[in-house]
Amino acid sequence: MSIQRWVLALFLILFAVTAQARDYYVDITNDTGYTIYYLYVSPGKSTSWEEDVLGDEVMLDGASRRVTLTGYKSPYFDIKLVDSDGDSYTFWDVDVSRRDLVVTLDDLD
Repeated sequence: MSIQRWVLALFLILFAVTAQARDYYVDITNDTGYTIYYLYVSPGKSTSWEEDVLGDEVMLDGASRRVTLTGYKSPYFDIKLVDSDGDSYTFWDVDVSRRDLVVTLDDLD
C-alpha cells in the first residue's frame, strides 16, 4: 500500500509542476530603419541565447512579428535582435505578459 501512495504522491507533484507551465507571446515591431536578420528570445537569467526564431526569414523595417513562447513557468525573457549592419538591440528581463516591444535606434546596444 505504501508504494501506491508513493506513486500517487509522485504523480501529483509532477502534475502540479507541469500545470504551472504557461504559454506566452510577445509582439515585436521593427522601427529601427534597418532589416532585422536575427531574433533571439531566451528565458530570463538564461546563460545562453536560444535559436534564432526568424530562421530563414527577416523582419523588414516597420514589420511586426508575434513570437509564441510555449511551456514556460515565468513571463520574463531576454530578447536580442541583430540588424543588417550587425548592430544589436538587447532587452533584459522583459515581462512579456505585460509588455510588447517596439525596437528603435534608441535601443541600440
